[in-house]
Amino acid sequence: MTNARIGDGSYVAPEAVVGRDEDAETTPRLGENATIRSGTVIYGDVTIGDDFSTGHNALVRDGTVAGDDVLVGTNTVVDGDVTIGSHVSLQTGVYVPPETTIGDEVFLGPHATVTNDNYPIRSASELDGVTIEEHVSIGANATILPGVTIGEQSFVAAGTVVTADVPPETLVVGAPGRHEELPASLQGGNRIE
Repeated sequence: MTNARIGDGSYVAPEAVVGRDEDAETTPRLGENATIRSGTVIYGDVTIGDDFSTGHNALVRDGTVAGDDVLVGTNTVVDGDVTIGSHVSLQTGVYVPPETTIGDEVFLGPHATVTNDNYPIRSASELDGVTIEEHVSIGANATILPGVTIGEQSFVAAGTVVTADVPPETLVVGAPGRHEELPASLQGGNRIE
């Protein structure tokens, strides 16, 4: 740990890195009661609220801003220039690329993948970030393609490939994802407690 500002009541494992020597011009800022587990690397230009926690070997790169009560699970990558709201859970193995915006009370299941590049083989392309609005739940192994907006209180089923915008309060299933009416049992029930 080099030039980090870490709030009271926080724990940083000895094998974690918060603020690297290469980031000497920037200072990561973590709120109170953070728990940073071994193998985690948090770059310099990162600002995170209170009650932040990671699994093991998480990576949070430059330009990330996150609210309170955020979990970045084991082997999860937040690849920088990402905005994350409060009460967000990124489970094991989630990938979040630059230009992604995640609202409050969002859940991304294990190995969910967000993408931002429509033409990944080209040497130069414009990134097209994803927006995940508030109270969204995304199942394990789902893939969200570039430029998609997922509307408030929507559910994305496990394994779904989301290729188009999702209206609020919609269920998305399949590959490619098709929109269905949100069952009454799921309406208003996707908030993270």
